[in-house]
Amino acid sequence: MRLLFAGTPSPALASLEALLASRHEVVAVLTRPDARSGRGRSLAPSPVKERALEAGIPVLTPRTLRDDAVVEEIRALGVDAAPVVAYGNLVPASLLAVPTHGWVNLHFSVLPAWRGAAPVQHAIMAGDEVTGATTFLLEEGLDTGPVLGTLTETIRPRDTAGDLLDRLAVAGATLLVRTLDALEDGHLTPVAQPLDGISHAPKVEVEDARVRWGAPAHVVDRRIRGCTPAPGAWTTLPDGTRLGLGPVTQVADVSDLAPGEVRAGKREVLVGTAGHAVRLGEVTPPGKRAMPAADWARGARLAEGTVLGTDLGTDLGTDLGTDLGTVPGAGVGTAGGAA
Repeated sequence: MRLLFAGTPSPALASLEALLASRHEVVAVLTRPDARSGRGRSLAPSPVKERALEAGIPVLTPRTLRDDAVVEEIRALGVDAAPVVAYGNLVPASLLAVPTHGWVNLHFSVLPAWRGAAPVQHAIMAGDEVTGATTFLLEEGLDTGPVLGTLTETIRPRDTAGDLLDRLAVAGATLLVRTLDALEDGHLTPVAQPLDGISHAPKVEVEDARVRWGAPAHVVDRRIRGCTPAPGAWTTLPDGTRLGLGPVTQVADVSDLAPGEVRAGKREVLVGTAGHAVRLGEVTPPGKRAMPAADWARGARLAEGTVLGTDLGTDLGTDLGTDLGTVPGAGVGTAGGAA
């Protein structure tokens, strides 16, 4: 099939590579415009654009897909399908029917669980034991289209969002190619998503990554891992500046510290929660690089009884450690070997 691949960040690269190695032809790539990044705030192409140019594939970078000229440019490509992986822009109704087999989206959850921009982060923060990936046909609703194929992936106890997304990106690339193969062969029938089990995963903002030490230790642990590497978990120091936090370790036999209270030793730094303490891993002090917490504490010369964070309460839902349910592990919506 002739394909238009739509994707932007590095997790989409595995799918692009798999498609380039498949029996299908990627005739063009659709990605977000160059964006400013780094300390110099210079314009930089997306990872997908860089790889496409290396492969000699034409690249489209419109700011919006609602422009009539853009619609006609895509229509002129004559593509059979448009696989989508983390493109980051809305596909309007005027374009949905342009590819013969539609826009085939790879989403990193087992739909209808965790519809939205940050399914991996929310699955970890909610304490799910299993997640996965889904291929489905785009429609006007947010991640509501009929399912073509699924796979499941166990969430490991120490997984960060970055760890889990890396595995899903690779496994999902295979799922995407198999889905397109089955569509071309006529062996695949889309299946409507069930009406139960729906949950939502909006973008995780910087404020969402602030750690509430008044939550139980397992909730603190999940929040930090779910926000690693982006947007990055953080707390506040007594002077109000931010301290970046890497993944922590729960310390079940220490429960005499108040929420946010710090106990710094020569080799470890413990912080109290609503239950037992957690041991800090790497931290990022203001204006400095990440370092082991014990090294930071020695240089910071923390006073006894230092308390991190200014909000010792808890949030509803995820912060309370509510079990929002595990993602189903069955191959929902699979047919013809697409899963």
